[in-house]
Amino acid sequence: MLRREFFQIAAASGVAASLGPLGQAARVPARTFPEVKGLTRYVVDFIRKTQYSDIPPDVLETGQIHILDGFGLALAGSMVPTGHLSRKFVRESDLCGGGSTVIGTAMKSTPQYAAFLNGISIHTNDYDDSQMALGNRVSGMLMHPTVTALPPAFALGEPAGISGKDLMLAYHLAVEVECKIAQALSPRSYESGFHTTGVVGPFGAVTAGVKLRGLDQDECLNAFGIAGAEGAGLQANLGTMTKPFHAGHACQSGIVATSLAALGWTATHEALEAPGGFFHAYGGVYDPGYLLNKLGSPWTFANPGVSIKEYPCGVLQQPGMDEMLRLVRQYKITPDQVESVDVGTNEPAYSVLIRHDPQDGLESKFSMEFCLTMMLLEGKAGLSQFTDAVVRRPDVQAMIHRIHYHPSAAAAAGGLNKMTTIIQIHLKDGRTISGRGVYAKGSPEHPMSFADEAEKFRGCADFVHWPREKAEKIIETVRGLEAVSDIRQLTPLLSSVEG
Repeated sequence: MLRREFFQIAAASGVAASLGPLGQAARVPARTFPEVKGLTRYVVDFIRKTQYSDIPPDVLETGQIHILDGFGLALAGSMVPTGHLSRKFVRESDLCGGGSTVIGTAMKSTPQYAAFLNGISIHTNDYDDSQMALGNRVSGMLMHPTVTALPPAFALGEPAGISGKDLMLAYHLAVEVECKIAQALSPRSYESGFHTTGVVGPFGAVTAGVKLRGLDQDECLNAFGIAGAEGAGLQANLGTMTKPFHAGHACQSGIVATSLAALGWTATHEALEAPGGFFHAYGGVYDPGYLLNKLGSPWTFANPGVSIKEYPCGVLQQPGMDEMLRLVRQYKITPDQVESVDVGTNEPAYSVLIRHDPQDGLESKFSMEFCLTMMLLEGKAGLSQFTDAVVRRPDVQAMIHRIHYHPSAAAAAGGLNKMTTIIQIHLKDGRTISGRGVYAKGSPEHPMSFADEAEKFRGCADFVHWPREKAEKIIETVRGLEAVSDIRQLTPLLSSVEG
């Protein structure tokens, strides 16, 4: 199927409200759904056959940066309300005990619930990495890959005492599979209200699970069938505690699917490609050209890449935040000089950043207005800025209402896969300062080095007052993960004595 046919079909299938003469929703003819036999089997075969030595050295190095990012975010997220509440749920459900660490605490649980809790912690600050798009797709509508790859790999691998290489292999396979599935899925899925990380994430988690547990082909196929039935997540939850729940649930779901399949539980062996299967149900259509014979060719970390966030908020705001900070510094703009600000992005980005009048820290993470306000008022936007108290400050609220965010045809002309942000700052003296942001720090075009990520990790550790000696040892261990014979070396470093 040609790319243009894919987008024509995706556009047609996205018009769910188009009604026929009898008031029935118009449907895309069944013949438009690709018939690709053996797609799920191809994915499973790739997982089972791929070895550590098959992963290019540059991809492995990039993966270490993202693994360190994930551990840092799990620490930072463990001490916010979602961390406390989710652990209370696990305790009250009598699910404590087991060999898997709940990062940032002294708590242990079973692999599925440790992965659930760690997944929530990694995603709760909206500070985790984001898959970049191929073609005319919006990157912000794809996966947050590490959050549904690292927690299940670590939770299953820790009790077994696997090596650093085995952890990295399971992690890389999970990221590769889930990102290629997300890329192949029709944009209609996100446009219909599904949250991609929650919907596709179980496939990443189950990939790590079946690789680490060494399931045979039929068991893997069954596990994928179960995982495909577990995907869930609604965009209406963006800016609430339930958004990180989507990620934690996906982590848990992949481990449940692995465990059931290992016991002999059966499911469809065509979870991805079948009519009534994953792609059909969640997207109406898909582009098999992004998945079939594409796993590891090239690896997603190599092209188009995965972005690490500089700021704890949506990936779609990051280029505009960098550009606003540059303008403030270059022109020495002070808040009292600002009359108003116009900011434009493409329409899909605008449809995601729905919190135009944020009232708490979670809502502020999906507010372009708040993020640019922080650049104007404080020249920074870290974990300490995205809080209820900061959002509700009178000066913050006043500046938010001076920022006018709207869809921009000029921004869209740069391509949907570019997060182009056009800014015009109107000053009280009559001047207008203009800027255009496209690539943020941490994007594949402007990547973070391991040293850059180590600084971000230290910031996350400091946010929860993690002992500096432990933090430095984690950095050192992840930097040399390939040589680690037993990942339980990380257990005391990622655990506290209480909590």
